[in-house]
Amino acid sequence: DVRLVESGGGSVQPGGSLRLSCAGNGFNLRGAWMYWVRQGPGKEFEWVARISPDDIKDYSQSVKGRFTISRDNAKNMVYLQMSSLRIEDTAMYYCVKGQSRGQGTQVTVSS
Repeated sequence: DVRLVESGGGSVQPGGSLRLSCAGNGFNLRGAWMYWVRQGPGKEFEWVARISPDDIKDYSQSVKGRFTISRDNAKNMVYLQMSSLRIEDTAMYYCVKGQSRGQGTQVTVSS
């Protein structure tokens, strides 16, 4: 079964933190551009962060300074560390490689 599998979502209060994980089951994530995207309720998909094969990182303005993308090639994993979460960060978060996307993990930020 070749797929991307996200995990780590949950419900947190504003200001909280979560770490999302993306596992490449049958996918070799090494050497690939990897992306995190999200879709909030009633919203379009939004690119959040990306990481190059040589670890160059880039973020959308809405999360810059609060989120950190990283990868562990030995574990074939990509992560998204999210801090100082805001209500507007509430969304389904997806890991993306090329044309492939996982099933998503829900992040809910509410007081």
